[in-house]
Amino acid sequence: MFTGIIETMATLVAKDNEGSNIHFWFSSDILKELKIDQSVAHNGVCLTVVDILTDRYKVTAIAETLNRTNLGGIEIGNLVNLERCMPSNGRFDGHIVQGHVDDVATCQTVEDMNGSWSYVFKLADDKQQKLIVQKGSICINGVSLTVVDCEQDWFSVAIIPYTHEHTNFIFIQRNSKVNIEFDIVGKYILKHLEK
Repeated sequence: MFTGIIETMATLVAKDNEGSNIHFWFSSDILKELKIDQSVAHNGVCLTVVDILTDRYKVTAIAETLNRTNLGGIEIGNLVNLERCMPSNGRFDGHIVQGHVDDVATCQTVEDMNGSWSYVFKLADDKQQKLIVQKGSICINGVSLTVVDCEQDWFSVAIIPYTHEHTNFIFIQRNSKVNIEFDIVGKYILKHLEK
């Protein structure tokens, strides 16, 4: 389980195709703290560390992951947001994040608000818009955020300067694809109500 509070970023240094899988090699300043078989969220996608070298580590994304996330489109040199799983004795600073991406959204606008940034997104699957509520939690590229506003086919979030500078939000612009994980509590409630 994760909280959506990003620890650092990792740089994609290599990727190899094997059948329908892609093996990603990342370099990061937390490399020495990683271990094989550890779960780490990459842009909000829970992936298992499968190999570690002196300057990089490897994770593998299968076809299901590549079809549901933006990981298939990242290129050498791109940065991804990283979060290791939450320790059982840690503070719960964000919200419950599983690392299971529900949808990909496209950035519609980015507006500099003179001290913060406003981002508007549109989901790939409009039917999932019912899982977004104003002032509710949402996870974008692994970052725990509060929904500022939402309408039938879009939603917005506001980013503080620290998040803008320390995550890959600084690179998100119009037409950028981002990973979305909806609030798990809302998903369970909706499923219960639909029965």
